[in-house]
Amino acid sequence: MKKLITLMLSLVLMMTLSACSSSKSNNDGSNTAVITVENYGKITVQLDPKQAPITVKNFKKLVHEKFYDGLTFHRIIQGFMIQGGDPNGDGTGGSDDTIKGEFSANGVKNTLKHKRGVISMARSSDYNSASSQFFIMQETNSSLDGQYAAFGKVTSGMDVVDKIANSVQVTDNNGSVAAKNQPVITSIRMKK
Repeated sequence: MKKLITLMLSLVLMMTLSACSSSKSNNDGSNTAVITVENYGKITVQLDPKQAPITVKNFKKLVHEKFYDGLTFHRIIQGFMIQGGDPNGDGTGGSDDTIKGEFSANGVKNTLKHKRGVISMARSSDYNSASSQFFIMQETNSSLDGQYAAFGKVTSGMDVVDKIANSVQVTDNNGSVAAKNQPVITSIRMKK
């Protein structure tokens, strides 16, 4: 009887440790995205599903579908941000699905601020129009707080963001970039 109890306790302990281990491995890195930009380098972003679960889920879905592979950064404003993720390459396109905007002006609590290195979803004037376009803040801009769904932060590669923002030639004050000059997103992958 004593052996049976010891065996049962051992099994329960092993199952508990196994569950903790697999739970930890699912959380470690599973919300880390690596954006590879041709001729520029890699930008690593830690996504924040606690602040923006719908946005993170949508972004990860598009990453797993390889939606972003070969798209570009089509809008770049030095001292502000770089924007990409549009299949049309001009700010008019997106993926098939739009998502709810996770920011306070749309009734959603999201305390991420648009500081240097924050990644956020681009949208039209419709709060629930974000789909695939995102932007990475080169510099802090608090006027965007509560108006756009911030969903993570760059953990390495801000030098790449700076290089793109400071070197790509734009065609107007809105940061439009001619197709031939748009930095190409070779891939976005979730780190394992």
